[in-house]
Formats: sequence, structure tokens, C-alpha cells
Amino acid sequence: MVAMRHWPLHQLDIKNAFLHGDLEEDIYMEQPPGFVAQGEYGLVCKLRRSLYGLKQSPRAWFGKFSHIVQLFGLKRSEADHSVFYCQSSPGKCVYLIVYVDDIVITGNDATKIVQLKEHLFSHFQTKDLGYLKYFLGIEVAQSGDGVVISQRKYALDILEETGMQNCRPVDSPMDPNLKLMADQSDIYPDPERYRRLVGKLIYLTITRPDIFFAVGVVSQFMQSPHVDHWNAVMRILRYIKRAPGQGLLYEDKGNMQVSGYCDADWAGCPIDRKSTSGYCVFIGGNLISWKSKKQTVVARSSAEAEYRSMALVTCELMWIKQLLQELKFCEVARMKLFCDNQAALHIASNPVFHERTKHIEIDCHFIREKLLSKEITTEFINSNDQPADILTKSLRGTRIQFICSKLGAYDLYAPA
Repeated sequence: MVAMRHWPLHQLDIKNAFLHGDLEEDIYMEQPPGFVAQGEYGLVCKLRRSLYGLKQSPRAWFGKFSHIVQLFGLKRSEADHSVFYCQSSPGKCVYLIVYVDDIVITGNDATKIVQLKEHLFSHFQTKDLGYLKYFLGIEVAQSGDGVVISQRKYALDILEETGMQNCRPVDSPMDPNLKLMADQSDIYPDPERYRRLVGKLIYLTITRPDIFFAVGVVSQFMQSPHVDHWNAVMRILRYIKRAPGQGLLYEDKGNMQVSGYCDADWAGCPIDRKSTSGYCVFIGGNLISWKSKKQTVVARSSAEAEYRSMALVTCELMWIKQLLQELKFCEVARMKLFCDNQAALHIASNPVFHERTKHIEIDCHFIREKLLSKEITTEFINSNDQPADILTKSLRGTRIQFICSKLGAYDLYAPA
């Protein structure tokens, strides 16, 4: 097991990243207006370096960056191609994460990190931003007790842009009694504004699992939003105003147990009667992955809806296990899957198929295979203690606060 309590996070930024990427194959472009060679109309230019705006540029840049990083000795993760890692010595490791030209480096080998930075400096025009504080709109606060991530500035910018900075806060992002329909009110006059705002709220869910379900509901009406849909978005903003600095706390809780919680709201959508799946995954008691998604088929029973949700979180658990084992981050013991539906748990452990389950045979075989290999164990959890409940339906304020405390929600800016 690797303890990462004292690992610092370093941030780097590479300038003009695409211009440094050598092309992996011959690429041609039309001669730009004003630079056409005399008498050579209809010809094209062969590019020696990638240019901004071309669809090949990101691939060319990432290929160049990957080659340089691997020359240093880092390996690219097969589970996540944006992650590079190396085991410098027994118990010592370095991890690098890249998003376009923004880089985060962490690990417990300070010497190797310094050498990696110098290697990048020698190949790219790179700026060392020091300890990680702000990355892709996410604010990071580090201390010896843990790490807090939030999007306070991003949330305040949304409130200011919409004129909601002085609005009256509410204790829930969506009214539990509200069922949004496609054509239940007048058409909203500015659909582009609606789409931009909902898109920004989707990005805010990176650190706010408590608004994931509500944002998912309003995002279903992007094509033709109505006034009621806009009012639902405004309620989400009023909920955000209640605690714009709320984020997630990550701390060392003394274990590295991987556990997943899944839930489903059977036939919850009033339009097509499809169910909503929700799951959240914890490592060592810290929330690292969550999702709320409408199912693609209509479930014929609540057990079937819950079972499809179990299959969804099982896929996520297997990917997380692959990533952790590849990075040698920790020894992954048997993962736990918690569900609050007894019928779904019995289907998972019972190898007999009958007419009520034969149409979900693939999901049954997938989950059952993981249970038989003892990679995952299933356990029952009471609905009152189910943290994934917040990802499948609208809840009351007190219930939201209870689940947020279980998810590790933390407001660094709350008054003491």
C-alpha cells in the first residue's frame, strides 16, 4: 500500500504546445490567401510542423509530448492515456497527468520530480507554477490533513453572469414535486442562453455531486427549452448561492478499500418512463467517481432497474481496479458493491434464469462473472443510508445535507 498523505501536487504549463508537435505523417493544406506562389495556383503546402486549428494538431502534440515523457522513463497508462507514471525505486513513484498543455505532477520522490521538470524545461517552453492551486477552473487547497477541491470562483462567475449573486438561496436544487415535461409552458425566447448556462453547470458537477441529478434533468431539454425549464435552472443557481464554495475533501482515513454504491429510480422520467441510474465510488472512504444517467431501455420492474445500475457501477469498479493496479498505487482487495434492492442482489447471486430476467441476461452474466471470480462482493444497504440516492431523484434539504456529509462535501469558505 502506498501512502500519499504528504505528496505535494506541482503544476506546469507549456506555452505554444501545438507549435512544438512534430507531425507523425505528411499533412497538406491549401496555400493561404496572399501567399500563393506566382503561377502555382491549385497547389498545396506540405506542413513541417502542426498548426493551431487543424484537427490533427492535438494528436500530433500529444504524440510529441508522450515521446518526450517516455524518454525520461515514464510509462503511459493503458487505463487512462493522459496519465504517465514510473516507479523510480521500491516505494518511490512519480505520477504525471496532462490535459492539453497543462500538467500536474505528484509523487513521493522529490529528486525524481525535480529531474522530470528539468527534462521538460529542456524540450518545451515550460513555466513552473509551483504547488497546485488552480487547475482547469478547479481550486485546490493542500495541507498536511488533506486536499480540498472546489469551484468557488467558477460558481460565483456563473451567478454574476446571470445576475443571481444577490438571489435568495434555497436548500435543494430541484423541487421534489416538480416533473418537467417537454411542452408544458411557453417556449423560452433565448435557447442559446439556456444551453450556455446548462453547459457551465455541467462542468460545475466536477466538484458538486449534489447538483448532478438536477443538471442532468434540465440538460434533457437543450433542443427546445421552455420557461419552466429555465425556472428549474434558476432554482439550481439559487441552491448554488447557498454554498458557492462547497467542494470535496480528501483525507487519509487509514484504509484503501474500494467500494461502490448504486441506486435507481424506477420509471422516474414522466416523458418516456425510463429509469435513472446513479452510482458513486469511494477509495479509502473518499469519493472519486460518480454518475447519474438515464437508462437506455424501459425497465419492467424496479429490480431490473437496480440491476442495470449494478452493471453500470461494476464497469466503473473494474476500470478503477485496472488503473490502481497498473499505477501500483495500492493493493486492490475484494471490492464491495452496495445496493438497497434485495431482489437485484438475489438475481446477482442466483445462477438460474427465468422469464423475468432472461431479457437482461448479458448484465446478469457480467455481474455474476465478477462475483464468481471474487473480484466484487455484494452487500445490502438500507435505503436511508444509500449515498447514491442523491444521484437518482430530487430530495429535501435535510436529506441532501445528510448525504453530502457521507460524500465528503466540504466548504472551505464557510464561516467557522
